[in-house]
Amino acid sequence: MSRLRRVGTHLALWLKLVLLAVVLFQLVIVCRVVMLRWVDPASTSFQRSQIWQLVRDKPFGFEWRQQWVRMDRISPELARAVIASEDDLFVQHPGVRWDTIEQAWRRNERAQSRSKNPERSKVVGGSTITQQLAKNLVLSGERNLFRKSQELLITYALELTLDKRRILELYLNSVEWGRGTFGAQAAAMKHFGVSAKQLDRMQAAQLAVLLPRPRHYERFLQGPYVSERSLVLITRMPLVQIP
Repeated sequence: MSRLRRVGTHLALWLKLVLLAVVLFQLVIVCRVVMLRWVDPASTSFQRSQIWQLVRDKPFGFEWRQQWVRMDRISPELARAVIASEDDLFVQHPGVRWDTIEQAWRRNERAQSRSKNPERSKVVGGSTITQQLAKNLVLSGERNLFRKSQELLITYALELTLDKRRILELYLNSVEWGRGTFGAQAAAMKHFGVSAKQLDRMQAAQLAVLLPRPRHYERFLQGPYVSERSLVLITRMPLVQIP
């Protein structure tokens, strides 16, 4: 009986240590999020993973474009286009849109049931701009319950500690806009040869269309899909609010 008690005591101690480690890990993440109120991140977790991928593919010849610019140096047209394309209620919601997630889940379920390859049949994710920023900032590309819970924690921490304008500024400066191209300034220079401040309405809409699959769609920037989708976005842009 005493041996069982010792085993139980050791097990309880290990569980407490694990719980403490988890709590401390969450506190570190929240502190990193709070620091974003004043500090512009040099890179995100997603960007660092992409650097390694580029190094593996082209160790001596990969290109990397990124330049941080303040929100007032980014065209309002781009802000409108991205919100209209990615998250039309960005200004109103608290970080997560559960109705959109449910709709996305249902659509993905239907797509998987009709697909011969369910693993590749996902069509929509339902993530808000804040959720996408949370993924890019500190999360890996793994898909599991723990990662999803981390995403929600970071999303709500971002919404509680930062205003919407700062969240959008972080997003526009860190999101991928093509292979090795991150942020609005790098995207504007690469694709149009102008600064992020100089983007006109059509150029902004075209960049917003790239976001779901930037490395794929950047090869067809002047193609029919990007052009048609851009025209649709232009009609929707005046209807959205920007912070």
